[in-house]
Order: sequence, then C-alpha cells, then structure tokens
Amino acid sequence: MSQVTVFTKNNCVQCKMTKKYLDQLGVGFEEINIEEQPEYLAQIKAEGFKQTPVVKIEGQEAFSGFQPAVLKQLTA
Repeated sequence: MSQVTVFTKNNCVQCKMTKKYLDQLGVGFEEINIEEQPEYLAQIKAEGFKQTPVVKIEGQEAFSGFQPAVLKQLTA
C-alpha cells in the first residue's frame, strides 16, 4: 500500500474529516501537524498549497482539502 502523509493544523475541520475517513477505510497514514512542526509549513507553501490538509500519497500528485473520492481509490 502507498505511503500516505497528511499535513494538518489545529482546529481544521477538513483535516479531522480526512483523518477520520482514512481511519474508516483502514488506511494507515503519517500525520504532520504544521503548527507543531513549522519547518514543514515552508515546504508545503513552496509547493503552492495555501490550505490544509495537504495529502501526499506515494506515486501520486499531492492535493489539499477533504477529497473522499481520491482517498477511496487507496482501497481499490
């Protein structure tokens, strides 16, 4: 299964929805909270992202926001 990384921040509704959905699918992921690890903030901003969550899936283009249709493909 692909490595999944979710960049989140505190009090982010879409972040919570994304993490909950991945849990429901049984997909393991690494969470990086950019408020607790601000060194990652510059990295995702440099990649053009302006909102969280930013989801990186090995072998795919990263995306931001809660996108259940894309996440569901992980179980296909």
